[in-house]
Amino acid sequence: MTTARSAGPGGAPRPSIAARVERLPLVRFHYRFIALISLGAFFDFFDIFMMAYIGAALQASGFLGLEQFSVLIAAGFIGMFAGTVVFGIGSDRFGRRTSFVLMLLVYSAFTLAGAFSPDATWLIVTRALAGVGIGAELVVIDTYVTEIVPGAYRGRFVAITQLVGFCAIPVAALLSRVLLPTHEGLDGWRWILVIGALGGVFAWWIRRGVPESPRWLESVGRTDEAERVMAEIERQVEADHGGPLPAPGALRVERAERVPVRELFGPAYRSRTIMLLVFHLLQTVGIYGFANWAPTFLLRQGESLGSSLEYSFLIALVSPVGPLLGVLTAERFERKRSIVVLSTLMAVTGLAFPFARSAVAIVAIGALFTIFSYWFSSAFHAYQAELFPTRARATGVGFTYSMSRLSAVFSTLIIGALLVRGVFAVFVFMAAAMLGVALVVGVFGPRTNARALEDISH
Repeated sequence: MTTARSAGPGGAPRPSIAARVERLPLVRFHYRFIALISLGAFFDFFDIFMMAYIGAALQASGFLGLEQFSVLIAAGFIGMFAGTVVFGIGSDRFGRRTSFVLMLLVYSAFTLAGAFSPDATWLIVTRALAGVGIGAELVVIDTYVTEIVPGAYRGRFVAITQLVGFCAIPVAALLSRVLLPTHEGLDGWRWILVIGALGGVFAWWIRRGVPESPRWLESVGRTDEAERVMAEIERQVEADHGGPLPAPGALRVERAERVPVRELFGPAYRSRTIMLLVFHLLQTVGIYGFANWAPTFLLRQGESLGSSLEYSFLIALVSPVGPLLGVLTAERFERKRSIVVLSTLMAVTGLAFPFARSAVAIVAIGALFTIFSYWFSSAFHAYQAELFPTRARATGVGFTYSMSRLSAVFSTLIIGALLVRGVFAVFVFMAAAMLGVALVVGVFGPRTNARALEDISH
């Protein structure tokens, strides 16, 4: 590792890209970048959570049974697992920007194909293939943002991408409430899939101009490209700033090697890799367990389809509140501590939900769980991207995050089986998982707030 790359003007050592990124002031450039990147998160969440509402309608109409719905959700996560491995790890080799382009196009193509499914089998297969495209979106987003944004603002900006992403949930709920009863040309659920597919194409189109990560370019030895991209970023930041930029400090250059997954289990990263694998094995049980099944839970408790969709829509309206709180508190509270507290609160409120019988109680407890859940999500997405060096960041995050997609497959099938015994059994399972999250992060997770990536990684 070195603190400089080559000679600059007058023979002086040229600061590393990392040092130049870390000293940048926060300006309009960063917000423009986040706005474009966040659109990918929006369609990731739209894709995942729209199936909760579509699935309830398909069960009520007889298009799917409970077991088929479990398989449908699981199929999406199987695809996401594959996509996380392929695109997440692949972005360390081919770049963050290239991965973005391919992911959204794959997602859009197979989501559109799913809109014209003649039967449940076709829908299940296309959901799995669409999942491949969307699977690594959040992994690459976290990595991308982490490498472009200075450390002092990193948590806030990852939380902003989460905020934009979670805005998709009330949109999906509203579209479902409006379109599911309709049959204009296509059944309502098919229109929702079409909207998702076309939205993915739109996100790809407007994001074509985002720069490649100069940190990644430098790490793979493409120093001339890294210099050009960084110089353009500095030009835009200086114009927005309205004055000269501060002088860079001294930070190490992370030189890329072909990083095998086994290195993640070497002495330097073994404890955090295992910690993240266990974390992701458990956290999806709470987040996706509620979000993908809430309308079905209400159906199982005797609510009509109309009431379950209405209650779910009202709960979904607070979805952006959690990540908004994440934005406001990202640099105020230590991310490790936030994860521990919020996962515990998810366990407590989740256990209360099955006992809610009135409309007010259902919506209030569901809303609290949702706020805690998505606040928790914004914290851990910033946290996980900070734990590996640049050369292996997408590999490390992609590999460990893939466990969440794989876990979601099995937890979905477990939830479907437990639901036969009643809703309370499901929430006991979810609460146990979230308390496990609090324990593993509280004991084994490092602290990361306001530290340069190059310092955290070693």
